[in-house]
Amino acid sequence: MENDRILREHLLSLTKGGNAHAKFDEAVKGFPVSHINTKFKDSPYTFWELLEHIRITQWDILDFIRNPNYKYMKWPKDYWPDKGKKATKKDWDNTIALFNKDSKELQSIIKNPKIDIYGKIKQGTGQTVLREILLVADHNAYHIGELVVMRRFIGIWKK
Repeated sequence: MENDRILREHLLSLTKGGNAHAKFDEAVKGFPVSHINTKFKDSPYTFWELLEHIRITQWDILDFIRNPNYKYMKWPKDYWPDKGKKATKKDWDNTIALFNKDSKELQSIIKNPKIDIYGKIKQGTGQTVLREILLVADHNAYHIGELVVMRRFIGIWKK
């Protein structure tokens, strides 16, 4: 039981971010609305498209963990917003709010000792809750880091 508690504490810390990279809230803090639809040189997506991709992917993994009627999404089409959509401040704020809501849901799964994090997900093909939580943390860390680099590249990162 002690090992389980320790693992869950580490997973919580990992999903909250900030261990070896910027936290999500730090990466989006003070973001100028005038740049949400900006692409920097050779980037395939805007800041908002990247942010929305992070949110969609996290939501999909959360849905996979908890939904016995989970429906697989199509890669890459379903994991990115429509190309060319001009996001508004409302879109940006909504993406952040939904990301944070889903992040808290994942953290509640981690905290729940009744959930077997080593158990296979019934609607999966052998994946465990632990694997999916690590996948979310890995994916988020990668793209949050990318967001920070993008901000630095165009000169809108102040830390």
